[in-house]
Amino acid sequence: MLQGSLSSLRNSIKSAGELAGCYVHDVDGRIALSDLITGSALYNRGEELTGRSVLLATQDQLTTASALIELDGVARRLVLCPPDVPLEHFPHIVETAEVDAIVSDRNALQLGKSAPMYFSPVSRKLEPSSQNGKVHYQTEWVLLTSGTTGFPKLVAHTLDSLAGAIDPAQRPPQPIVWSTFYDIRRYGGLQIFLRAMLSGSTLVLSSAHESMADFLARAAANGVTHITGTPSHWRRALMSSSAQLIAPRYVRLSGEIVDQGILNKLRSTYPQAKLVHAFASTEAGVAFEVHDGASGFPAETLTATPDVEMKIEDATLRIRSSRIASCYLGERAPRLKSEDGFVDTTDIVETRDGRCYFAGRRDGVINVGGLKVYPEEIEAVINRHPEVQMSAVRSKKSPLTGALVVADVVLKPEPAGMTHDVRAIQDDILLLCRESLLSHKVPAAINVVPSLAIAESGKMVRRNA
Repeated sequence: MLQGSLSSLRNSIKSAGELAGCYVHDVDGRIALSDLITGSALYNRGEELTGRSVLLATQDQLTTASALIELDGVARRLVLCPPDVPLEHFPHIVETAEVDAIVSDRNALQLGKSAPMYFSPVSRKLEPSSQNGKVHYQTEWVLLTSGTTGFPKLVAHTLDSLAGAIDPAQRPPQPIVWSTFYDIRRYGGLQIFLRAMLSGSTLVLSSAHESMADFLARAAANGVTHITGTPSHWRRALMSSSAQLIAPRYVRLSGEIVDQGILNKLRSTYPQAKLVHAFASTEAGVAFEVHDGASGFPAETLTATPDVEMKIEDATLRIRSSRIASCYLGERAPRLKSEDGFVDTTDIVETRDGRCYFAGRRDGVINVGGLKVYPEEIEAVINRHPEVQMSAVRSKKSPLTGALVVADVVLKPEPAGMTHDVRAIQDDILLLCRESLLSHKVPAAINVVPSLAIAESGKMVRRNA
């Protein structure tokens, strides 16, 4: 863990050690880390943005990376805006975060500028603090997460809270090349960006305009050793023949429930890799990692994780640590943590035989005749079938029980010249479910579909009919 207060991201990168040969790559090229920390690579407008609340709304991640390095410790607030945020949400974001400057290369913002970087007018009085005669801020980092009203919630962090689970001193003897399926403007991707930057490592960024096969090929060409994503990211990756091109030493999963099926598939595909899955959220930060190759986590993790307090209350996991966010921004924002400082993750946890398992989210339950059904529990069973690549369980309205359980299933690709016996596989899946689940959890129908929708966050898009 990083102790004390990090002065700024730029200074922390400088203190990481030798940066020669370290780059940040995107689909269009690469930039040396040494150039990024001098501000000479893409972006050099720090003086104009001193003390401002800055919205970063760029299309490419490399510009975001450059701006984060230059502006942390200079701007009083940095708001990271993923590229898929609808334009109609921008006024809400600007007002809630008190934004007085926008860094963007998105003409769709209609600010009437054609330059790669431009700013909105400044209307607020700035009151910078002073440290050793120089303007300095502990910059507030603001991340967007989904909200129940349709508008995103704005979650406030500091560099210290974001980097709380990162120990840059633990650098292996061999060089690391990080990559991630996540976008660095979301919490999961930002964690990997910070891990790479604070350890002085190369980072290979993904692109929304790049196919999975092309990204994996590019990752392989750049010698990626450490790569992360959600289980849904990994299921899509393993469907591509390019998955065999990479040979990572470290594979990490987070963001969704990790079932044994995806762990087994990754173990067989990358037998040389250290396999890790972590629990983290934008609000609660990184809580813990699991290294034993099994789904769930040992029950003692709740009480034996350094620097993190955890408890299960009303069946959901609650977390308190220095890694959690400080608050949601906005006058009418909900409370982020309880009076005793715990964040309710809303993730349901069940304990069996000394091990804890995530059952699903409190707001994702399906009510079948008054009985609770968590889609993720059924998906974990279906995903164990040898012909299944991934699945999504949803509800369908029923006049008798209120809802029925339906499963949409993507099958593994068949070798050339062969076809699936779909009816036999559907029957097999139903038999597996009947053997493993209570009757009200068994799907009423198994639909074989060509693909499943994955959100920009890398998580499964869940819907109810």
